[in-house]
Amino acid sequence: MLYVMDLINEVARKFCIYGEPEKAEKFGTGHINNTFRSLWNQAGTPVRYTHQRINEKVFIHPGEVMDNIVRVTGHIAKKLAEAGENDRSRRVLSIVPARDGKPYARDSEGGWWRTYLFIEGAHSLELASSPGEALILGKSIGKFQKQLADLGGKRLHESIPDFHHMGKRYKKFYEALSKDAFNRAKEVKAEIDFLAANEERGSILINAMKDGKISERICHNDAKMNNILIDDVDLEARCVVDLDTVMPGTSLFDTGDLIRTVPSTAKEDERDISKVSFSLPLFKSLMEGYLSESKEFLGVNEKKLLVESGRNITQIMGLRMLTDYLEGDHYYHTERPGQNMDRARNQIALIKSLDSQWEEAEKIVLSLLALNNIP
Repeated sequence: MLYVMDLINEVARKFCIYGEPEKAEKFGTGHINNTFRSLWNQAGTPVRYTHQRINEKVFIHPGEVMDNIVRVTGHIAKKLAEAGENDRSRRVLSIVPARDGKPYARDSEGGWWRTYLFIEGAHSLELASSPGEALILGKSIGKFQKQLADLGGKRLHESIPDFHHMGKRYKKFYEALSKDAFNRAKEVKAEIDFLAANEERGSILINAMKDGKISERICHNDAKMNNILIDDVDLEARCVVDLDTVMPGTSLFDTGDLIRTVPSTAKEDERDISKVSFSLPLFKSLMEGYLSESKEFLGVNEKKLLVESGRNITQIMGLRMLTDYLEGDHYYHTERPGQNMDRARNQIALIKSLDSQWEEAEKIVLSLLALNNIP
């Protein structure tokens, strides 16, 4: 793996970046890809870029991932231009091409890299602190889905096949459990029992897709709140980022990740489970924002499964985190021992909190649909 000090000389110069490099640093808190940020002096103007090395163990066809991102960002940019929206370079990721014209470059180790213009004056959230923030986050993903609803051409590549297929995730979980290569199963017996008891419930979304009850759509597939950039000044949503997993799926995968992250009262790896709960006020504002943008294309069965989507994606994430813990923490980046175990416990606690308020959550969605005259 290249060191930060080598980034400018080895990678950044492979892209269409001009001027003099001044600084490079590790950037972000992502679990999967390695991300860096560089600063350049371009005729007296400081300009920053984001550089990411794509994790080939997760994304085994990086070229296809970039093909998806080129198509998606290009389509959104066209939509923004047609709508006459200002500040377009902060409302969609701007890909910086390599000097050979490709949307990626290879380093001396064979690694795959991409570069974006760094979006200045924006930040992401790890926790939603108010209903106003939840509203903005919901609108952002609703608008993102709406912008891509008419993307034509060939079907997007599946950057991670069966990414949200609960049955296959359970198969991998049971394989990890049977091997118990790191002798960790005894530490998480309660979590194992909970996930085993909820296996059938977890297949509701994937079965609805299989049976044709809900439509296949282009969706983000990892629409957690920290993949949405918020403007530092007006506090409005600016850009949806981390587009590696944008591919065919159901809109409910995205609402599920929103419901998993936005109404949660604790960070994903909070050790004190007593702090983890599902906030109905935040959920209400989140759904209000999302439905304000998605009402034009959302189907009847998708609306019926909105609350279920939150439970489903929280469950699959808990399952994946616990599987990774049993396998020795090789998928998600960890900064301390037991972090994936804490993440899994957090997700299970959130499911239990949602379950205890299920009727109220369903009533909120029904009332918002009626209020907006959405059939």
